Amino acid sequence: MERLWGKSVKRRGKWPPYVYFGQCGRKEIRWLLGTRCCQSKGDLWSGSEGGVIKIWPWESIEKVFSLTMEERHMAALLVERSFIDLRSQVTVNGVCNILASDVKYMISDNCRAKVWSAGYQSFALWDARTRELLKVFNVDGQMENRVDISPVQDPAFDEEWKMKSVSSLKKDKLQASFSFLQRSRNAIMGAADAVRRVAAKGAFGDDSRRTEALVMTIDGMIWTGCTSGLLVQWDGNGNRLQDFHYHSFAVQCFCTFGSRIWVGYVSGTVQVLDLEGNLLGGWIAHDSPVINMTSGAGYVFTLANDGGIRGWNTTSPGPLDSILSSELAGKEFLYTRLENLKILAGTWNVGQGRASHDSLISWLGSASSDVGIIVVGLQEVEMGAGFLAMSAAKETVGLEGSSVGQWWLDMIGRTLDEGSIFERVGSRQLAGLLIAVWVRNNIRAHVGDVDAAAVPCGFGRAIGNKGAVGLRMRVYNRIMCFVNCHFAAHLEAVNRRNADFDHVYRTMIFSRPSNLFNATTAGVSSAVQMLRSANSVEGTPELSEADMVVFLGDFNYRLDGISYDEARDFVSQRCFDWLKERDQLRAEMEAGNVFQGMREAVVRFPPTYKFERHQAGLAGYDSGEKKRIPAWCDRILYRDSRSAAVAECNLECPVVSSILQYEACMDVTDSDHKPVRCMFSVDIARVDESVRRQEFGEIIGSNKRIWHMLEELCKIPDTIVSTNNIILQNQDTSILRITNKSGKYEALFEIICEGQSTIKEGGLASDHQPRGSFGFPRWLEVNPASAIIKPDHVAEVAVHHEEFQTLEEFVDGIPQNWWCEDSRDKEVILVVKIRGKFSTETRNHRIRVRYCFAAKKLPIDSKSNSSRQAQGTVLHRSDMQRLSGSSDVVAHLRNMHSP
Repeated sequence: MERLWGKSVKRRGKWPPYVYFGQCGRKEIRWLLGTRCCQSKGDLWSGSEGGVIKIWPWESIEKVFSLTMEERHMAALLVERSFIDLRSQVTVNGVCNILASDVKYMISDNCRAKVWSAGYQSFALWDARTRELLKVFNVDGQMENRVDISPVQDPAFDEEWKMKSVSSLKKDKLQASFSFLQRSRNAIMGAADAVRRVAAKGAFGDDSRRTEALVMTIDGMIWTGCTSGLLVQWDGNGNRLQDFHYHSFAVQCFCTFGSRIWVGYVSGTVQVLDLEGNLLGGWIAHDSPVINMTSGAGYVFTLANDGGIRGWNTTSPGPLDSILSSELAGKEFLYTRLENLKILAGTWNVGQGRASHDSLISWLGSASSDVGIIVVGLQEVEMGAGFLAMSAAKETVGLEGSSVGQWWLDMIGRTLDEGSIFERVGSRQLAGLLIAVWVRNNIRAHVGDVDAAAVPCGFGRAIGNKGAVGLRMRVYNRIMCFVNCHFAAHLEAVNRRNADFDHVYRTMIFSRPSNLFNATTAGVSSAVQMLRSANSVEGTPELSEADMVVFLGDFNYRLDGISYDEARDFVSQRCFDWLKERDQLRAEMEAGNVFQGMREAVVRFPPTYKFERHQAGLAGYDSGEKKRIPAWCDRILYRDSRSAAVAECNLECPVVSSILQYEACMDVTDSDHKPVRCMFSVDIARVDESVRRQEFGEIIGSNKRIWHMLEELCKIPDTIVSTNNIILQNQDTSILRITNKSGKYEALFEIICEGQSTIKEGGLASDHQPRGSFGFPRWLEVNPASAIIKPDHVAEVAVHHEEFQTLEEFVDGIPQNWWCEDSRDKEVILVVKIRGKFSTETRNHRIRVRYCFAAKKLPIDSKSNSSRQAQGTVLHRSDMQRLSGSSDVVAHLRNMHSP
């Protein structure tokens, strides 16, 4: 059990304390993930499909603020038409050098006045002031001259495919005795390989290196996350510095808070790193992919693919976690709720036949009266060489299902009164294998996130005549998996059956590719799924992470060491105990060779294989020429959260099941197998999130030790700035010094531009127009705009005036006229926001920065008050001395600002 299922039992309870903030719908999730834009130097940058990048200049946005009430109806149109299409700016001799792949991510480096745009495999770095393309480079950091060339078919692959085709034709002529199935298998395997290679090469290249997330940290570094789980650190100039690999699943999102980097993965795991890339901690935050994160109010909020939202304290992992966990554990009985439901699981090898309505009533309808969930697994719904070949081709390009499979779904749906009593929530077909789940309407709200999976095991692990299909779902926030299998046939093929199970267990991957990867074609989705399956072999199998797993199907295990006549005699006498001693499955499970850690109810029904069709009773066993020995081929096994035979259902062991019925429907004669059904009574422990949130709040509010720790952790260090007024002239640089007076805590600072105005006659500033998140004006450079100051250290910030520029005005992407930047004196208000490592509030210093046009520049020896004031409050570069951050320098700066 430990080898396959141990991790699922042990993983609970390792989370830091969290606060549940509700559920988000699919539509809202799509909206939250749809933004690919950023702001820099006041301009709004936007990226989209085909590598299109457009800029809406600040000058056009600024004009809107001055419109009168009567003119404001024109605001949206004026801004919309003012865009600049960067393709027209970087096209030389008709050749465009920007990324032709879709722009997936954009971030702004306001400190260096640069913008990053990224596709899956390439990056482009732009100058935000001049809007020039600085460089294009790939995920390895290597420069690329041209990235707009569309992927072309590999000539080596083309030749290889031709040779395969010729070879296949020669073999067909030489070996006329080949069966149609064998020829179809060769063709389909070749076609499948071709489609997969083209999808992987043409769409994404090496998919495991694909960029999935992008973020900038407070120290100015850029971090990217890849499909393989690789984390890469870059400097602001696009140089690859180092990489880290802490998890084998795809990165989905980043979030930064202070000096920490939060990473969300497709596995539902969250990890926290420091700015040097050291792993501070990690845990399973959700049972589905973490697709977005943000911070606020002292929490980092994680959004999962199932819509769940949780808030994690920004100090996690940290000293508060153990205290809060201990306090919450003591109140677990207050917010724990136990739910009970019945699950009916049924398996039937239908032998390419069709069932009567009475047969379905006998098998499912008669037992469904008080059942909440019904799981049906069918084998050999449809077989034949042509069907298997077509099914394999459809699977290759992401398609599945058949008309016969749909007939079975409709017939079972009518039997269960689908629509008024039950709702079908999911199904999956792989060749002749079909699984489907129906949920009673009164618990439908507690069942969701239904994912499907399929694993072929036949003909080189590529054809679905043997294999498995599965469905995974969330029931009362617990994960349940149902897997329908059809393993290798024949008495002697025990090892092949064991290998089939092992292959299914280790490679079954549940997903909805369109949700996780936003793939544009089914073929690409199939290739991505294939790569994830290959990666899962090295990591933890997904089935091991479920709270409950049910395997059902035609496992094909037979009876050893017994003749046909002996088996018939024991069956007629209902001496099943002696027959079970010959059961291959029982022997292999006891030896630990298959279905490790799983259980089966006591078998009290006759062997379910093999029967003559439409012959009732035990006399219907195979009496033909082969006289196949009766066997329990059709079985249902399960595993819940228990690590021992007896365990109480609680949050540590959240799913505990028992068997109410395990029987075969011997009166059904439509196939050579008898249908089998198993009724589970399942206890599920769940968290009442509203009660838990209330208890969490009471702990935070009443525990003095926690209050004191939070107060210390969130303390804002005392800081001073060297001036609150700066005057610049043409290309002047003034040094602003920020001193951390705390001898214990780091201070984090960020500088933003709060507003801008022009200077009127007489030296008075007009009303400041707010810039919000639009960054610094084009004429001003602040470097660094954010950083961390160690205790008793000083940060030096260069405030620099950039030279004038000649700008173009655009309408619908077409330049209309040239104009010079406004040469009037200007003034901005900079805000230096200071906070502690974990504090959410800030302490702000406001600094007035005024630019005086060169023509109006006053002489240095002027006796005017304004000149004397400027000289007294500004530290010019000539006045700058190199600071070591030692305590004597700090004391000196403190004395400078003492009264």
